[in-house]
Amino acid sequence: MNGKAAPFFCENMCENMCENMGMTTATQNAESDAAFSWPVRVYYEDTDSGGVVYYANYLKFLERARSEWLRALGFGQIELLRDFNVLFVVRRAEIDYLKPAVFDDLLTVTVREHEAGRSWIELDQTIARRTIDRDSILVKARIKVACVNGLTFKPVAMPAQLQFAKNKTGVQ
Repeated sequence: MNGKAAPFFCENMCENMCENMGMTTATQNAESDAAFSWPVRVYYEDTDSGGVVYYANYLKFLERARSEWLRALGFGQIELLRDFNVLFVVRRAEIDYLKPAVFDDLLTVTVREHEAGRSWIELDQTIARRTIDRDSILVKARIKVACVNGLTFKPVAMPAQLQFAKNKTGVQ
């Protein structure tokens, strides 16, 4: 998929999914402080023997939202490797588990840029469950990802096109 078609397709897909689930994305709600949101349903395979989401699976939910955030900016990870020879790798993860998620919960995973350098981005992420009158934060995380060369895995500057897209959309 070329860089022009991907944002349109993904933005519409995400908006349609979120609309059907009663949720909003940053592109739909300017008051969200520019956080990108992605819906995640908890499946049986995500839970442990106690019926709650196994702790490591929250990292998978966070990863999915980061991947979709990049895609919404117009940069799928395959395209980043193919077109720019770069990958994003997790350098550091700080995570606080506040409350458990359980089978069949509908969660909202957010991505918000906290800080960025030439070759890294630090993101604040949350995982929340919608209750009757509010969102209940289950997990808070700060994830630092590094932009690396796809062959050498050495840090490199993020593509200028990605920097431009981040600044232009305000979806940080």
